[in-house]
Amino acid sequence: MNKVLGLAIAAAVQMTSSAAYADRANQLSDERVRQAIAYAIDMDTIVETLFEGKAIAADSMIPNGAYKADGLNAYGYDPDRARALLSDAGWDDSQVLDVVYYYGDQLTADLMVAMQAYLGDVGVQMTYRKLEGDVGGQLNALPEDGSDTSGVTWDIAYGAKAALALQEYYNGYRSGRSSYAPGNSDRDALVDAINATADPAAQQEAFMAFERFENSVLSDIPLYYQQLFIYESSRMSRNGGQYGNDQFNYDWGIVDWTVEPDSNGKEVLYTNTAPSQFFDHPWLNPGIYVFSKIGLDHLLTADGSLAPSGGQLAESYSVSDDGLTVTFDMKDGLTWHDGEALTAEDVVWSIETAKTVPGINAVFTSTFSAIDSMSVAGDVITLNMSKLDPNVLLTFSQFAPLPKHLLDGVNPAEFQQHPFWQNPVGSGPYKLAEVQMNDFVRFVPFDGYHSGIANIDEIVAFPSGENDGNVITNAASGRLDFGFTKSVSDVQSLEEMEHMSVIPADIPYTRSLRVNAFANISE
Repeated sequence: MNKVLGLAIAAAVQMTSSAAYADRANQLSDERVRQAIAYAIDMDTIVETLFEGKAIAADSMIPNGAYKADGLNAYGYDPDRARALLSDAGWDDSQVLDVVYYYGDQLTADLMVAMQAYLGDVGVQMTYRKLEGDVGGQLNALPEDGSDTSGVTWDIAYGAKAALALQEYYNGYRSGRSSYAPGNSDRDALVDAINATADPAAQQEAFMAFERFENSVLSDIPLYYQQLFIYESSRMSRNGGQYGNDQFNYDWGIVDWTVEPDSNGKEVLYTNTAPSQFFDHPWLNPGIYVFSKIGLDHLLTADGSLAPSGGQLAESYSVSDDGLTVTFDMKDGLTWHDGEALTAEDVVWSIETAKTVPGINAVFTSTFSAIDSMSVAGDVITLNMSKLDPNVLLTFSQFAPLPKHLLDGVNPAEFQQHPFWQNPVGSGPYKLAEVQMNDFVRFVPFDGYHSGIANIDEIVAFPSGENDGNVITNAASGRLDFGFTKSVSDVQSLEEMEHMSVIPADIPYTRSLRVNAFANISE
């Protein structure tokens, strides 16, 4: 362990809040100061010690993967470089930075202690405090119209950014939308380039250009990428199926999965994320719950990194060169689990209904708001867009159509309360066979599935969320074959079980320091 971190963890640090922000000139507006803070914090050591290796030190807001730029400055631990930058910037070492956070776990408290020690070592004083009450309002208050004075009262905010679409990381930097990053015309042009195309290859280039810009500017100082951990028992095999971001939907090949048969020759797989009171509808969190993952289908598929990769309910699809016309040609003979035909009309009805339901996924909302009109000709759906939506293909790899014949006429405000969600009908590879709410649900293969009948005879799911207190108990007793978690403590316990394997997956989830670079009241 590095000396500074060792002293920090051993020390009893007095935590106080600070109102200094409004009383001094804001030197955080100097990018040399922001760079110095990045150099001052030894994230490699923090990851290996505090996080016990269950995270990845970050060099960009976008995690590692296909959209990651090469050659970024990782701001490796270099306190001498930090001191030199602070000296060049004329840093006033008498000031005390007000650092805020909104997590209540011990790991965050330990991180604040470590940061305080690291920054203190290079001459930057800080205090830290947990935000209470309206956290969103305190983090995201914008300056008043026409003002360049900050609308928030903190210097640095520690928090997370997660995304279904990577645009969610950067659209918030556009001039006038950020509580901490003042407007910048060069940055705006880079944001516009990201949103100017639905072509994944062109988007990749635009994201990389943005990363290179922000790697120097450091509106956020990226600290680490939180990984998702997929756990599996030795009883099951994916038989070559890919791994990815299991919080969403991708082509994981569950039809081909197998499980060691029991004494009766029956293959039964145990998992979690079943409902406790009702099945959650799939239009807010599209892939977290077991029914959304195995009971529903989508027009398109995605790969493990959530890049659109082909058709699912759609036999084929196309996007015009200008991005304003999108077509989907549905497969023939599709059916719902109850035997009713699944048609293009179900898809159009689902889109129209989703536009009226409160609380759906923000990426879906953005796509659907850009649709000017829809038409159906046989099995072909045509979307006419009023503007290009860069995530239109991603949306339709995650958005699950629902059966019009069972939900037509539903009051949008009461959508989740509809009786349908006590025993829903889907179109995926597994259908519901038994529901014992708040106890278990049982799935069996859907004989009419368009991509073949699944191998596993039965999937039994227990009610829980991602932070399931029963994960370790169930796994130890052989009642959990598959699931995912971001809990470091769960991962450590699972890794100690000989019959369990843990597979880390890179996901778009980044912890960072948001640095308030706006002018202060006293300036």
